[in-house]
Amino acid sequence: MSYEFITVDKQDHIWVVTINRPERMNALHPPANHEMGLAFDEFAADGDAWVAILTGAGERSFSAGNDLKVAASGETFEGLNVSRGFGGIEKRFDLFKPVIAAVNGSCLGGGFHMALGCDLIIAAEHATFGLPESRLGRAPATGMHVLPRILPHYLAMDLLLTGRPIGAKEAYRIGLVNQVVPKGELLDAAIRKAKVIAECAPLAVQLTKQARLVHHLPLQEALAAKLPLTDVVAESEDRVEGPKAFVQKRPPQWKGR
Repeated sequence: MSYEFITVDKQDHIWVVTINRPERMNALHPPANHEMGLAFDEFAADGDAWVAILTGAGERSFSAGNDLKVAASGETFEGLNVSRGFGGIEKRFDLFKPVIAAVNGSCLGGGFHMALGCDLIIAAEHATFGLPESRLGRAPATGMHVLPRILPHYLAMDLLLTGRPIGAKEAYRIGLVNQVVPKGELLDAAIRKAKVIAECAPLAVQLTKQARLVHHLPLQEALAAKLPLTDVVAESEDRVEGPKAFVQKRPPQWKGR
């Protein structure tokens, strides 16, 4: 599939999805949002795609969020599906393949919401994170629910109520990002992490992520819950291949089935 506002690079089992609007700080307007949704639909449906990386073109911005210039123009767009939330990833709760955000530069508003929709965040040392919606007469609809779930209450409320941006080092210190790297090494670092994940059995990885469906339950109930992929993993060829490869002292040949 060809795209106008994003690029998709497929490297073995790893996809790199890049927002390609650097002239607009990789801000998204409805057509770009639509393309992002299509790309993640394709990623979800492709059995040979195991891990995705989401990033932005250039070094200035991962994404500045919603393209306010287009929003203010009043221009309308017909027939576009943006039901998966901002960037096609913000509210995609049924995607159990891991997604890594490689954050280069500013990650603000909807851009931050996209990063929060990913499973890991790797940031360039010049990256900044913030939810400035309240300064624009809006509320950070997803962030105000997600941040209090992943950060201590008072840290989350500081970011939400002030709308202030924070740098990559502070984001790492408070546990918001997994790793901070020099900006010239960002994509390489994200690909290295994706390759480590891809060394694991893909169905087992997906079941592990699927456990978030029961994270709200008390531990005893969560342990007793049967997840949709539980039987799939138990009956998969990979469940046999893993121990066999270990005994034979060779890398496993995962099938994803």
